[in-house]
Amino acid sequence: MTAYIFRRLLLMIPTIIGIMGISFLVVQFAPGGPVEQVIAQLSGQGDSADQRLSGGGDMLGEQFGGADESSQYRGAQGLDPELIAKLEAQFGFDKPPLTRFLEMMWNYIRFDFGESFFRNTSVIDLIIEKLPVSVSLGVWVLLISYAISIPLGIRKAVRDGSSFDVWTSAVVVIGYAVPGFLFGILLIVLFAGGSFFDWFPLRGLTSDNFDELTWWQKILDYFWHLALPLTALLLSAFATTTLLTKNSFIDEIKKQYVVTARAKGLNERQVLYGHVFRNAMLIVIAGLPAAFISAFFTGSLLIENIFSLDGLGRLGYLSIVNRDYPVVFATLYIFSLLGLVVGLISDLIYTWIDPRIDFDRRDV
Repeated sequence: MTAYIFRRLLLMIPTIIGIMGISFLVVQFAPGGPVEQVIAQLSGQGDSADQRLSGGGDMLGEQFGGADESSQYRGAQGLDPELIAKLEAQFGFDKPPLTRFLEMMWNYIRFDFGESFFRNTSVIDLIIEKLPVSVSLGVWVLLISYAISIPLGIRKAVRDGSSFDVWTSAVVVIGYAVPGFLFGILLIVLFAGGSFFDWFPLRGLTSDNFDELTWWQKILDYFWHLALPLTALLLSAFATTTLLTKNSFIDEIKKQYVVTARAKGLNERQVLYGHVFRNAMLIVIAGLPAAFISAFFTGSLLIENIFSLDGLGRLGYLSIVNRDYPVVFATLYIFSLLGLVVGLISDLIYTWIDPRIDFDRRDV
């Protein structure tokens, strides 16, 4: 197992470099970079995206000078070439792409993510600030989906082929197929003052008077704000765990030790929860870390934007729109690294739960 862990850790290095390298390469060809964003603002052509120039443009007092007809940036005609040079130096675009990429990776290895282009704060502080919202969504989606999916999967396994199994499978599959963001928009239209009822708030995780509420009112207020986003995220969260639980129980129920237990006179409940449950749940428990990461990140970008939740998903969206590359690349690096580590942890949990699994006998 030690050799397997070492190989997986070594494999993470080229994997993370590949992910970051491809993303960095794509960005080089993407129009509307940070320099062009500031040029558009100085020329009065840009939109009013929030925080755009809170830190990045303060140092640029001069605006218009001699024409620069040969500039590579759109909208730069009529701006002083020295101003363009200052912008390139400020955003680090005065260096060759390979140099910038190597410097970025060296800093990221040391978890130095630098400063945001357009927010007067460090990238790591921004991530820490937005993390609680995304964690709240991820944790509750995971807990609620497992609390429903596991009993439902067991019930479906016991009644395999029955009408209950058929119609619940249809509901689960349809729910999985419906995009969460479309269902979220439907919930807003129906229940958040869209066209029908105005029962739930449309933005944030707490009310403006949250600090003035009693402790139990704060709990109610918190879940009141979470109701619609969680419902939108949970719609497609049941399918994988439900079907995984069902198939795992069906496999165990068909094994010889279950027949032996029944022959000894044990009733179905004793067989199911005294013998089958422990073995069938191994694969579900082993997949818990990966399920948490999936619940934490999947769909958060769209759901957080639809319901105006100030989490990592919304931060990533605004950073992409504003071309705030330090935030974009830092979140990509952290999420990719976290995903690779969680994959390794899942494998280790498999071997801990079931010692018969031996990764050392197979290639990575």
